[in-house]
Amino acid sequence: MSTFTIFLVLIVVVAFLLVVVIMVQNPKGGGLSSSFGGGGTQQLGGVKKTSDFLDKSTWTLATLLLALILLSNLAINNGTQELDSKALDQDATTNQPLPNAPANTTDNAATPIDSTQ
Repeated sequence: MSTFTIFLVLIVVVAFLLVVVIMVQNPKGGGLSSSFGGGGTQQLGGVKKTSDFLDKSTWTLATLLLALILLSNLAINNGTQELDSKALDQDATTNQPLPNAPANTTDNAATPIDSTQ
């Protein structure tokens, strides 16, 4: 498996996780954080702790996604450099003659179709 394929799989996984984390959040504070600590502060660390976790995980996943995209660009460039260097290599090219063109003969010349019939 190539390096670019690994980066591509990681980018898809991180993007999916980022979408899930963003969808769980509610801008009015009524998302997952309210269901964990909605009525009081005794349940699972309270509303503030859940909001902080979702906020930090969003920024972390977004930063990781950006870094993976930039690194995948480097992986693409490394793969094409190898191909370009092989294409430009003078020793790798062969000098094969072109196939001979058929001889012109007047017997087999195409005649135009008569459209008056």
